[in-house]
Amino acid sequence: MSDSWDDYAVEWDSNEAVVSYADRAFDSLNSAVDYEKPTVFDFGCGTGLLTEKLSPVANRIVALDASEKMIAELHKKKLPNVSTLSLTLSTETIKENPALQLKFDLVVASSVCAFLPDYDATLTLIKSLMAEKGTFVQWDWLASTEGDEFGLTASRVKSALMNAGFKDISIIHPFSMESPEGCRDVLMAVATR
Repeated sequence: MSDSWDDYAVEWDSNEAVVSYADRAFDSLNSAVDYEKPTVFDFGCGTGLLTEKLSPVANRIVALDASEKMIAELHKKKLPNVSTLSLTLSTETIKENPALQLKFDLVVASSVCAFLPDYDATLTLIKSLMAEKGTFVQWDWLASTEGDEFGLTASRVKSALMNAGFKDISIIHPFSMESPEGCRDVLMAVATR
């Protein structure tokens, strides 16, 4: 993520489409994954719309975003079981941050993976943070072809997850969102460590 996300932070939670996306992501998570008081890593958490929904059902959440202003908005929510990190995930930041020494039962990444400069390498880092039978869930815009400017294809996601060593991979299209540009489908990938 770049610093440009800082420009959206203050108004992010007042955007109806953004709130609807988080609601639908949470509903699709509850339909696809069984979990009981998990330790959660919310990767690319933004202002914490999904973090906020997970907080009552999670044991503990580590929420990470590269945007300091997005993290500042999450702090305003005062979620008691959430700790935050404003940084970019890397081998070094994992070693340097005690919060990333936990082994997470559930890792969520909502509308972030398509923006990563190295999706494959990031999946490997995420997998290293997960508990033995942990679950990874990502949501992104569904691209129709490789190289689309916006989103990821199902085949690209499946290939990257397989290459990172994930198992039990499933990819569905849980919902669509209306926008001025038309209807856009959302891809949801679920995989286990």
